[in-house]
Amino acid sequence: MITGTDLTIEIGQRVLARQASFLVATGEKVGIVGRNGTGKSTLISVLVGSPDPEVHSTGDVKIVGQMGFLPQVPDPKGLGIDPSGFSHVLSSRGLDVLDEQLNAARHAMAGDPSSENIETFSDIEQRYGELGGYEAEATMARLADGIGLRQDLLFEDIESLSGGQRRRVDIIRLLFQGPEIMILDEPTNHLDLSAKRWLMDELISFNGTLLVISHDLDLLDKAITKVLHLADARLTEYKGNYTTFMSSLAEDQAQREKSAAQEEKEIRRLSELANSMRGQTEKRAKTAKALDRRVDRIKDNRTEVLRRDKKVNLKLPTPTRSGDIPLDVYNLSVAYGSKKILSKVRLQAGRGDRIAVVGKNGAGKSSLLRCLAGVQTPTTGTIEIGHNVSLGYFAQEHEQIDLDASSLSNVDDSVLDTEAERRALLGSFGLSGAAMEQDAGSLSGGERAKLGLAMLAAGGCNLLILDEPTNNLDPASVEAVGHMFSRWEGTIVVVSHEPDFVTALNPTHCLRLPEERFDLWRDEDINVVAMR
Repeated sequence: MITGTDLTIEIGQRVLARQASFLVATGEKVGIVGRNGTGKSTLISVLVGSPDPEVHSTGDVKIVGQMGFLPQVPDPKGLGIDPSGFSHVLSSRGLDVLDEQLNAARHAMAGDPSSENIETFSDIEQRYGELGGYEAEATMARLADGIGLRQDLLFEDIESLSGGQRRRVDIIRLLFQGPEIMILDEPTNHLDLSAKRWLMDELISFNGTLLVISHDLDLLDKAITKVLHLADARLTEYKGNYTTFMSSLAEDQAQREKSAAQEEKEIRRLSELANSMRGQTEKRAKTAKALDRRVDRIKDNRTEVLRRDKKVNLKLPTPTRSGDIPLDVYNLSVAYGSKKILSKVRLQAGRGDRIAVVGKNGAGKSSLLRCLAGVQTPTTGTIEIGHNVSLGYFAQEHEQIDLDASSLSNVDDSVLDTEAERRALLGSFGLSGAAMEQDAGSLSGGERAKLGLAMLAAGGCNLLILDEPTNNLDPASVEAVGHMFSRWEGTIVVVSHEPDFVTALNPTHCLRLPEERFDLWRDEDINVVAMR
């Protein structure tokens, strides 16, 4: 069970939740929904006890039962006693420490089989067995097969894994833990269609309590039975799945707007009537005062109307004209030790091309983009940047953002000279005035994505390398970003697992991995987009 009572949550000058109270009962499956930047992830961070230092909260939170948490951003080094995914997963039950203690006790007992050493070994072994240590590898193997992660990758250092692989390891860790309460922040990020379906089945069959933030509408429709809607610092409960919530929200909004309009009409009528009676007879003056009191009562109890979400409409500035061939890649290969990821990638981008890089998880998409962006050196091959080309890079993990600086400070001032221009740009990407002043590290995942896009817009680039630009964005923003890039006159190379974004982008070409086949975009290529 999870309860929140009179929760008020603030970051700087922003109030994200005001005196919010809610209950997630034992066994309930609840989704927290709202547009990017409303405070969903910050609310979760307060619930699990790990808010950013900038967050100030009052009120009471109580969680009854063993909790497991899936953060939006995986820990880059893992939480185990060694940096492997295997140790990271074991740590969810404390088995990583117990395994080391068990080995030490075994060696101690072999060197000195005293009663004390034997007893110590027996105690540790009993705890290890009770926590499922001897079945751990088999359980992890089942979970890895289900989520679509090669079992051998569990024994690699987490830092060497791609974003999608790290996401899968984190999901395996949570499911291996087997908690009574699961709190998940964007669990389907980086997952392909089959992995999403498998995870959905796991969440549907989960017998415990579930609280999830997600922009995956399919997940919200199939896996939850109640919605907590965060908007305008208010947390409102709706019964049913996401589709039911959207219908109820529309009906509630329409009724509130109707009531508010009727109240406003009545306020005007009574005020005009009272004004017409002032300065006349004493009786009419008393009546006017009575009417004024009625107006005050209506105003004090006026129906609150939620602001309707604005249609997202984003725009990049017209880029300077590049040469005919902004990017030419010849026989590019990438290897990590003896493991070859890419062998002979051949790719040529013409001015204005929109190239989608598609393929399964681990096929080398992010490695390719890092090479194109110049942040990684390919093992072999050449990358030629064309005449008058200015390159911008959107990194999957937002490495281009200085997390210790404000959003405003992250925007380059070489193109936008004045602070007013930079504020206008950030505002056009949906970042509020208060969010502009926050350290970027305290922004939500969706807000960081929007900041990264705004930084590209401010950079005056005409060749963009984009690695998952829509991760953590709400559905309206995903489509808006796709349309923004489809109308832009520069050249784009993009990796995305989001079919709605790629459809809106309207690619001209496709690079398929691991086949390393570069060709014109075909409609059936959209079927490969969700394969990661």
